[in-house]
Parts: sequence; structure tokens; C-alpha cells
Amino acid sequence: MTAIKTTNLSKHYGDVKALDNLNLEVPENVVFGFLGPNGAGKTTAVKLLTGFSRPTSGTAEVAGERVDDGTVKLQSKIGLLPDVPAFYEWMTGREFMRFVGETHRLTAAEITKRAGELLEMVDLNKAADRRVGGYSRGMRQRLGIAQALMNNPKVLFMDEPTSALDPMGRREVLDLIGKLRQTATIFMSTHILTDVERVCDMVGVINKGRLMTVSTVEALRKKYARSVFELEFIEDAGLFMETVKKVEWLAEPAVINDHGTPVLRVRAVDVERARRELPKLIAGSGLTLTRYEMTAPSLEDIFVEMVSGEGAG
Repeated sequence: MTAIKTTNLSKHYGDVKALDNLNLEVPENVVFGFLGPNGAGKTTAVKLLTGFSRPTSGTAEVAGERVDDGTVKLQSKIGLLPDVPAFYEWMTGREFMRFVGETHRLTAAEITKRAGELLEMVDLNKAADRRVGGYSRGMRQRLGIAQALMNNPKVLFMDEPTSALDPMGRREVLDLIGKLRQTATIFMSTHILTDVERVCDMVGVINKGRLMTVSTVEALRKKYARSVFELEFIEDAGLFMETVKKVEWLAEPAVINDHGTPVLRVRAVDVERARRELPKLIAGSGLTLTRYEMTAPSLEDIFVEMVSGEGAG
């Protein structure tokens, strides 16, 4: 089943195409990472998909509802965590959850039960009766997630959910997102590549308002796989690098610093030949090899290559 579907969804501000013919399908019960640099169109897409902005052209369906058919029915099926969640500072966490429940027209009994479950789930049960004004950034983010789940949504939108969090806060929020896929589809817009690698089942890359690709992270790695070998020696690898430069089936040798350890990185022009003959070349060098690895590209490598190819400026 499809949780989100867009057809030529566009948003223009004068001559600026904030979102340009977005065609996207997101299946149910996955964590979908909507990835792109700042200003790529991620927040614009979230606003359109949640009914907080109207498109210039195109259509969108979320949780089986046409987004432009009125927001009441749509809002009952979705949750939203904005980039910077806003709260009434004088309310306690529990009071704020009660307020959100009332806006969704839940009964008093439903509000009490649901608020208690969610506050415990986001580990705020002990702080539930403290004023939100005294919450840390991470606590506010977790409360933002809890309020977005108050109506038990089928689709949860999260706009930069870990931005401005410290490492501990990021870890807590990402762990929580990983658990949420059991009950909802998560649409997570972000520019933090490590977050996507950690929790997302699928990823869409957007740049300058245009969707560049939709894939699993693993499929992206295979598509952009490079035949790069990393070699680490006890001795100085400088002389061996000079040897490598003369080999026709190897290219782009460079010594990089990997946490204080010099590593020789080289690309294979002919992969099969490199696999057969590079070990022989190393053996003939007389150097002591401590690491020999054919590396897979990181999501960051892939992202930079894709965006650079499109022209990120």
C-alpha cells in the first residue's frame, strides 16, 4: 500500500521553483529519508503534503486522502513534528498533551490514556508535570514527537528532527524513530546523512526543488560503487605510491590521514585485474601490509557526487 503519492507537485514563488514537479511514492510502514542540502525544497514539500501550503500545480495523496480536499479529514490521519516545535511555555508536558488531544476531539478518557502512553514512550513521564519552559532541547523534541502521535497517525512527518540536538539527544530521537515504523509511515526530511544511514529504509534525494532519485540506501551504494582500494602499511607508503602511478589499471593514488594513520587510497580502472594483481604488486614492494580493503562509498560520498553533478550553487 502507498502512504504518500504525489503527481507533478510544484510550488513556485515568482520565478523561483521551490518544488518542481515532484513525483513520489512512499509505501506504508517505512522510514523515508527526504534528503537534500539546505534550501533544496524539503520544508516546502512537507508543508504541501500536510496541507499547510497550497501547490502551484500538481496533486498529493497522503494516507488515502487528497491533500486539497480539505484538511480536517487529512489532519486526523497525520502527525507533524516541525523543524522547531512551538509550545506554550507555561504549560506542563502533560497539560500540553491534553491540549493537543482536545484539538483532535478525543474524549477525556482517551486523552488521559494516550498522553500517559506517549509520555512514557518518549521517556518524559517523570518530567510530565514540569513546565515546558524548563525542558532541554532534546526533551522538547521528544515532546514534539509525542504530540505528533497523539491522534495515532498513519503518516508522521518530521522536518529536520535532530537539528540542533547534542549527540545524546540525536541518539534518543533516532532510536525512537526506529521504533515508530511499527505503527506508522515516517517521512523524515533532513540534511544529516548519518541520520539517514542509521534509521531510514528508503531515501529520496532532492536538490534545487527537483527529485533526483528514490532508492534504498543499499541500492544507492551499489549503483555508485567505486572500485577503491585502501592500503595501510607499517612503513612509509610514499615510494609504493610512485609505483602505483605507473600502473595502467590503477588511478588516482593518494595518501589520506585516517585518524592519524596514513592510508594509501587508489582507484581500480580494471577491477578484476586489480583484484588479481594488486596483491602481487604489494608483495613485491617489500612493505609490511596491515590493512587491505575494497571500500564501499558512504552515503555522504554519494550525496556529494549527485549534488555536485547537478550544480549545488
